[in-house]
Amino acid sequence: MKVIEEKDFDSEIKEGLVLVDFFATWCGPCRMMARVLEEIDGKVDGLKIIKVDTDESENLAKRFGIMSIPTLMIFKSGELMEKHIGLWQKEDCLDAIKKYL
Repeated sequence: MKVIEEKDFDSEIKEGLVLVDFFATWCGPCRMMARVLEEIDGKVDGLKIIKVDTDESENLAKRFGIMSIPTLMIFKSGELMEKHIGLWQKEDCLDAIKKYL
């Protein structure tokens, strides 16, 4: 799981299944979500998890209408498949991911 720069976003999501965590370092719920994502990372074949710091990537936050964090998005081959705002329980997150594998 890595924090990516705004300039790398499109190339990171263009292939495969990608879960994007839009977060901020000062956000308590984002830190809680990070623990859930750490549990998932590497456990689902074919899934890449990336993180976008909304304070560092304001244009991406605007592009996707991020008004609350954490916001998680699932992309498949560059296409937005699902968006979730707020904490996502591990099992619910996994269920959503599995729909697109």
